[in-house]
This record gives sequence, structure tokens and C-alpha cells, in this order.
Amino acid sequence: MAAEGEKKPVLEMVQADGADEGCVTFVLHEEDHTLGNSLRYMIMKSVDVNFCGYTITHPSESKINFRIQTRGGVAATEPLRRGLNELNDVCQHVLNTFQGRVNEFKEREEPPME
Repeated sequence: MAAEGEKKPVLEMVQADGADEGCVTFVLHEEDHTLGNSLRYMIMKSVDVNFCGYTITHPSESKINFRIQTRGGVAATEPLRRGLNELNDVCQHVLNTFQGRVNEFKEREEPPME
């Protein structure tokens, strides 16, 4: 447990003794289905991934257990890193597109009548 004033880790890696690097559970603190389901989708698109899933430990806890199993000797951290980067790119694209449309709307908007 983190001492008072100390920051808790956002991500923990849990690996069974003797397990290979291709079978890892990641604990993501302060996250829920919003990230879990989106990230699971992005990671499962990879051909290197055999299994990817997540669980919410309890409704009152804001953390998810995220399990990745890979094939071909690929470390589970690689699909996680790639999935996070791809999800970030998608979110940035959505944000940029939305902001562009908002700006277009504001430019076309007629000035209020007095």
C-alpha cells in the first residue's frame, strides 16, 4: 500500500512464478469498462494475441484486471503497449474531427439579432 502523500501505481504487472512473458495479468488502477473494453478490442486485433480479457474485481473498486496471453514468444507487454498507442491515436482522431466540426459550425453560425 502506498504511504500517505505517495502516488499509487497506475499499472501493475502480475505474473505467476515460472510463467513466461507471454502470459501476464496487468492491474490498471482507477479504470473501468470504458478503458477495459476499448483496449481489449484494440489488443485482440493483433495476430500475436491468443487471449485478451478483463475483469472488474468489485463494483466498489475502481480497478481492472487485464489478462493477455500471446503466441510465438511475444511478450505480453508488447500488445499492451501497441494497443494503448493505437487507442490513443483513435481517440485523438475523434477529438480532432469533433473539434473541426465544432469550429465549422461556429464559423457558419449567424450573429445573434439585436
